[in-house]
Amino acid sequence: MKVGIVDIAARAGVSEATVSRVINRRQGVAKKTRDAVESAMVELGYERPVQGQLVAVVTERVSNPFFADVAERIESSLAPHGLKTVLCPAFPGGVQEPEFIASIVDKGIAAVVFLSASNTLEGADTDTYELLRARRIPYIGVNGEFADGVPAPVFSTDDTLAAELAVDHLYRLGHRRIGMASGPTGNHPAERRVHGFVDAMSRRGVEDAEQWVIRQSYTVEGGQAAGASLVGLGATAVVAASDYMALGAIRGIRRQGYSVPGDVSVVGYDGTMITEFLDPPLTTVRQPTDRLALEVGRSILELVSNRDVPTGELLFDPELVIRASTGPAPGA
Repeated sequence: MKVGIVDIAARAGVSEATVSRVINRRQGVAKKTRDAVESAMVELGYERPVQGQLVAVVTERVSNPFFADVAERIESSLAPHGLKTVLCPAFPGGVQEPEFIASIVDKGIAAVVFLSASNTLEGADTDTYELLRARRIPYIGVNGEFADGVPAPVFSTDDTLAAELAVDHLYRLGHRRIGMASGPTGNHPAERRVHGFVDAMSRRGVEDAEQWVIRQSYTVEGGQAAGASLVGLGATAVVAASDYMALGAIRGIRRQGYSVPGDVSVVGYDGTMITEFLDPPLTTVRQPTDRLALEVGRSILELVSNRDVPTGELLFDPELVIRASTGPAPGA
């Protein structure tokens, strides 16, 4: 027998209008009442309708092809099931993110995906997550665990393995003075890539590998500054924390009078399509965007239908794509 609003209202001892507000996750319902209705829905096996509901994808720098690609793939995985995505470009930790969520939370929003947003930051404000939990709106993180004590599914590329793949490739080419152009301090993915880089170098007998790490912003300009600094330290290879940083590193290296890959090799990270058409085509560690987006879409459908999804982080293996920006170390 199909469960309806009347059945839920009778089980929870509330009005049908209240049940409707809870089903659509709207405001104006006391927590005790909302909990009673949610419990009745679970007991009766009621699944929320998803047709026409919105899923907010909160991310930064949609001009970056990687973020745009993941957001597009998430949309493609949800559209056949009647869910629509709305893109919320917001700087991580900035005022835009909570404002976006607060303004759309009462518009029938079904779920939120934090795509390299505040979920990447150490010590991020948890008010936004608390608002979503209070309204029983599920949320998911991509490429960054939430702050301690924030229970949610997270799907990430294995940044530690990514650093190992890049270092191993360069080491096999004879490079020993390998530097890293990393993202800023306090960013979870950046920290993990640094730890992976330092561990990979240490296992190969390189002492004080931290001295080969330059932290900068995830931009072309940040990569340019880091690349110039690393060749000044004598690096013959650079592992960049993003493809954009790799682009900047190549420019910074060339402006110091060196060639890529003749004098200095460069490895990027993300694996966006543009890397194939650069000069030289960029060796990069590709994130599995298709698998990440597919798992995000599957989990959102489970969550909005009142089914459980394991919390915690699930890691996906990246892939090394070798192109022309890397070559043998000078003199190797």
